[in-house]
Amino acid sequence: MSPRSAASLDTLMHAAADVARLAGGHALSYYRRGVGVDYKGDGSPVTVADREAEQLAREWLGARFPDDGVLGEEFGVTNPEARRRWVLDPIDGTKSFVAGVPLWGTLVALCEGEDVLAGAAYFPAVGELVAAAPGCGAWHDGVRCRVSETASLGSATVLTTDSRFPERPARKAAWDALAGEARVARTWGDCYGYLLVATGRADVMVDDIVNPWDAAALMPIVTEAGGAFFSWAGAATAFGGDAVATNAALAADVRRRLGAAA
Repeated sequence: MSPRSAASLDTLMHAAADVARLAGGHALSYYRRGVGVDYKGDGSPVTVADREAEQLAREWLGARFPDDGVLGEEFGVTNPEARRRWVLDPIDGTKSFVAGVPLWGTLVALCEGEDVLAGAAYFPAVGELVAAAPGCGAWHDGVRCRVSETASLGSATVLTTDSRFPERPARKAAWDALAGEARVARTWGDCYGYLLVATGRADVMVDDIVNPWDAAALMPIVTEAGGAFFSWAGAATAFGGDAVATNAALAADVRRRLGAAA
């Protein structure tokens, strides 16, 4: 796979996992400790745990990959001209975090343009880690993981972060139709939903709005587990502004159903 050899991508995958563990472990030290909450301009919550965890990740990466750039949710872009960029979400699911709900995670990806070279997602409150790189597989707590083989929507578990889809009635209708036909529909959302798809515990995960730091780490995790990751418009990208993850068997059906509302 030269110049991106399997060995080099495996090394980057492990680096992503290491920094996710580091930052996520720091965030965990604040979890269920009554941490104060601030609100950004868009109304989303942020805490000292988010900021300190991202700063810790930036320091770790700066010491080991000084030529790479960083894009993080809390502190934006550094070294914007770099060929490669680490993409960080110190706490994906801050609303869950501040509510004391364990379904949050720390996301780390390494990208070259829109190609994701490695991704890791660490879920400190539930003690799970999943990491992947192209051609290296997806690894859940050190064991190769796979998506489910569920082949019909009527037998599927489908997930979303927020089923309201505010101000997008066509997408709300598309989600309602999908959920209405599924065996189970839940809002085990944010990055946790993608973990469930990649490990075969759910079959479809849908998000109406995502940023690069929400999605980049998750794309190789889902695809290397044998699934599909695409935008509502059907493009295989983590940079489309929304995201869908499915197992392979349901991908075409879900892409068709949601694509009409893209």
